[in-house]
Amino acid sequence: MGLEEKIPSGFVLTTVEKLAGYMRKNSLWPAAKYDISRFGMEVFRASPRQADLMIVAGRVSNKMAPVLRQIYDQMAAPKWVIAMGACASSGGMFNNYAIVQGVDHVVPVDIYLPGCPPRPEMLMDAILKLHSKIYDEKLGSNRAEIIKEVELAAMNAKPTIEMKGLLA
Repeated sequence: MGLEEKIPSGFVLTTVEKLAGYMRKNSLWPAAKYDISRFGMEVFRASPRQADLMIVAGRVSNKMAPVLRQIYDQMAAPKWVIAMGACASSGGMFNNYAIVQGVDHVVPVDIYLPGCPPRPEMLMDAILKLHSKIYDEKLGSNRAEIIKEVELAAMNAKPTIEMKGLLA
């Protein structure tokens, strides 16, 4: 009569070292600090119909604004936008006729990420803040009304180039 006969079926015997080694072997990450797959977002989809997060990085020209809005409209709902960097958030140092002074004049932005360029830790922090924002969002018709209000306010906002002074 061996040990296998005394233990119920479904149990596996091993040493703690082998179990820890098995866990460590199967939990390797490609990048230690800035790995986006830890948050379940490692699959990149280039099609807007399969994406729900748009990260706008860099300045947006007036010529590209309608295309950006078309891509946003093609995304599946619910959808979120991160404006990454000073150029996407406010036009940056390019205050001229060809550059949109903030991507929020084209699409509604959920998270503004400062910096020129922002550090990887800041992008990870913005994604974590977006996670908590998504977790606290309302569902159903309340959410649809809030989205319409936010989009309307963003589209009717006064362009920053027309603002005068700090209290405009």
